[in-house]
Amino acid sequence: MPQKRLLTEKDLAALAKQLRKKADKTRAEAGRELGVSHVSIHRAEENPEESLLRLRMRMVETYSPFRVIGPVFYLEPK
Repeated sequence: MPQKRLLTEKDLAALAKQLRKKADKTRAEAGRELGVSHVSIHRAEENPEESLLRLRMRMVETYSPFRVIGPVFYLEPK
């Protein structure tokens, strides 16, 4: 069984960008396919601090054979 790896928002943003480019899609083409503007695609890829998790997940799932499971939150004692 393959080992699961946790991804940060920054990792997910970089992966979404990498997969879009590998699929040979421009930001405008990806935006049309996903029903968002090319600016939203740019923000999802370049600004991991912005709350665009669902778009990043859709990008990864559209341009790869993978499904994104998450988000995952952990609680630690204070």
